[in-house]
Amino acid sequence: MNIKISTAQFEHKSGDKEYNLSIIEKLAGQAAAQGAHVIVFHECSVTGYTFARKLSREQLLDIAELIPNGESIQKLQQIAGQYDITILAGLFEKDEDNNLFKAYVCVDKTGLKAKYRKLHPFINPYLTPGSEYCVFDILGWKCGILICYDNNIIENVRATKLLGADIIFMPHVTMCTPSTRPGAGFVDPELWYNRENDPTSLRLEFNGMKGRDWLMKWLPARAYDNGAYIVFSNPIGMDDDQLKNGCSMIIDPFGDVIAECRSFEDSFESAVITPEKLTQAGGFRYINARRPELYKDIIGMDHESQQKVVWLTEKNN
Repeated sequence: MNIKISTAQFEHKSGDKEYNLSIIEKLAGQAAAQGAHVIVFHECSVTGYTFARKLSREQLLDIAELIPNGESIQKLQQIAGQYDITILAGLFEKDEDNNLFKAYVCVDKTGLKAKYRKLHPFINPYLTPGSEYCVFDILGWKCGILICYDNNIIENVRATKLLGADIIFMPHVTMCTPSTRPGAGFVDPELWYNRENDPTSLRLEFNGMKGRDWLMKWLPARAYDNGAYIVFSNPIGMDDDQLKNGCSMIIDPFGDVIAECRSFEDSFESAVITPEKLTQAGGFRYINARRPELYKDIIGMDHESQQKVVWLTEKNN
């Protein structure tokens, strides 16, 4: 069956779960009123994100929640039940042993449908990497989740597809940050505060190589190569002391953007997902033409991960 999905973006408040959940509730209600079956929010949309780089272990434990028994999950379930819509949102998780994770959940009126832990977290050194992929069902569609940096390791996307996912949710907090990539960098927060008087200058920064132009170098390829729908969500506005540019979008298996948030306001855009494209797109043929006997041992070769170096560099910055 066809399914209507909304991808949202909003300016969250750091550590203010009550406020963030109120925006999630508002947008979920609006999306449901427009016939959406699912609404998708960004990484750590419940808790806020970048501020966590400054938190001690004790402070992070204080904001993290048990899943599924935490108050935020219960609130998400209440919202999902009230509007009869499936909700995907992110937060910091702690387990019974006080291990900390970057989590993303899928909730509907029946409760928790899925939980995923980010495989490559780096915003805070006390976070534990997840250890497994996540594939689950929404209204007859096989879905997967990969959070932000997880999607930059292309094997994660292919593995999630091979496990059966035809829709992959990709919640992010990204773009508009320094990098060795030419054209990268922060966007001046003053442009955000002056957006009503001068929207053009802000839009030029958001659309350029600091933002959307970079995203479009790789995100459509994840959909095209894997013959999958990609649902990308990202915040708009200030995230702690960093400005984020939104661009929440849905990409079909042909690699075409079929819905995208372009507003500076808290908003969402929707698309109807149809099964026909899954077999019409080139990715379907490419996956079936694979010869894994040629490269299965290469892909599985042991190597010394440099991920800890990335974490330390991020922390020092």
